[in-house]
Amino acid sequence: MSDMVATETSSHRLECMEIWGGNQAVDDAIAVSGLDAWVVSEPYGGDASGGDIYFVSTCGAGRIARFAIADVAGHGRSASDQAVTLRRLMRRHIGRLDQTRLARALNKEFAGLMSAGTFATALLASYYAPTDHLIICNAGHPPPLWYRCRLGTWQPLEHTMLDQSLEATNLPLGIIEPTSYYQFAVCLEVGDLVLIYSDAVTEARNPDGKLLGADGFLEQVRQIDAARPDAFCHAVLGAIRAYRNDAPAEDDVTVVLLHHNAGRPARQSIGEMLMVMGKMVGLIKV
Repeated sequence: MSDMVATETSSHRLECMEIWGGNQAVDDAIAVSGLDAWVVSEPYGGDASGGDIYFVSTCGAGRIARFAIADVAGHGRSASDQAVTLRRLMRRHIGRLDQTRLARALNKEFAGLMSAGTFATALLASYYAPTDHLIICNAGHPPPLWYRCRLGTWQPLEHTMLDQSLEATNLPLGIIEPTSYYQFAVCLEVGDLVLIYSDAVTEARNPDGKLLGADGFLEQVRQIDAARPDAFCHAVLGAIRAYRNDAPAEDDVTVVLLHHNAGRPARQSIGEMLMVMGKMVGLIKV
């Protein structure tokens, strides 16, 4: 396995059992079975590294690709140092098929290693190529945006639990130990897009101090040409800079775009597909 960091625009196809990522400045295109992805991360103040972390990994058979994005609270040297710790933990546990177990493990270790008040939001997304399902586990991170190509519409990609209990769930990493996490799945169609981003995007302010917010960001995204996924991340960042009137960002900024091309890995039997899906959603022990 490799742990790579790109510092300029490039393109990389992940091979089996490979891990790519880091917390440095990056502008890269990644390809896995069924998905094209673009990752752009700009650390605060033009630094070489920051508090935003991004990871992409593939399984041995190339059927499962995982995208993990995390945002350590704060910015600058302190957040960058804490991001290195979280990056190490994420790399250690990223092979877990069930994302809820991954989130619990990250929360436990991050809470134990960091001082009180330190936390990180995280978004875990696993794509299972044989069935075109994207499985989401959100630990306090802004919800991704989902472009449904067939409908030509953008919408937040989030799930409301039917069973509302008093127990706090899906909290940012490091807040409360233990914390429970749940996940949900959507089936992607050819041409669908999923946009993942750090909260510096929605927390951008215009010269009058008005916060862009989730609704304002959604409206901006709807104005961008979805037929050009290769240029989408840069169009998003350009729109955010224009909203700030080119004022410097107040935090690390990261955007990740997934484009579903429905490419197929090697054929699996029905039994193998059900077994892997069961492990991913926590129905089968691993």
